[in-house]
Amino acid sequence: MSLKKQLGLFVLILVTAFATGANAQTKKPAAKKAAKRVFFVEPKNGDTVSSPVHMKFGSEGIEIGAVPPGDITTTRPGIGHYHIGIGVSCLASGKTIVKGTPSWVHFGDGKSEFDVQLTPGTHKIALQIGDDLHKTMPGFCQTITLHVK
Repeated sequence: MSLKKQLGLFVLILVTAFATGANAQTKKPAAKKAAKRVFFVEPKNGDTVSSPVHMKFGSEGIEIGAVPPGDITTTRPGIGHYHIGIGVSCLASGKTIVKGTPSWVHFGDGKSEFDVQLTPGTHKIALQIGDDLHKTMPGFCQTITLHVK
C-alpha cells in the first residue's frame, strides 16, 4: 500500500474514532424522573403575617393551566391547577375537592397568587393540585402554618 493510501486510511480511522467518541459524550444520560411537588413561594411555614395575606404558589413536575371551559369529562395528563384549603389538611390522592366548599378555594383559572383575609391567630393552610376534574394528584400537596397578627 502506498504511503498516500496509508495516510488516508489513518486519517479516516482517526475521524471515525473521534466522531464515535464525540457522539458518545453528547448522548444524554437517562432522564431522571422530574420531581413532583407543590410549594408556597410566600409566605413560608411559620411566618407571622398581616391580613390580608398575600400567597404565591409554585410547583415542579406538572404544568399549571386553566380548566377548559364547558362540561369536562376527561383530564389532560400532566396538567393541573391549584387549590387552597384553609384550616384543613391535605386530601388523599384521587379525592375530589368539592367546589363551593367554604374551606377550599379553587384556582381553575390557572392563577398562582391569592390575597385572603384571615382572622388573628394561627391557621393551617393546605396547597394542593387537582386535575381538570378537581381530583387531587399524588405528590402535590403541602401544608404550612401561619400566624396572623
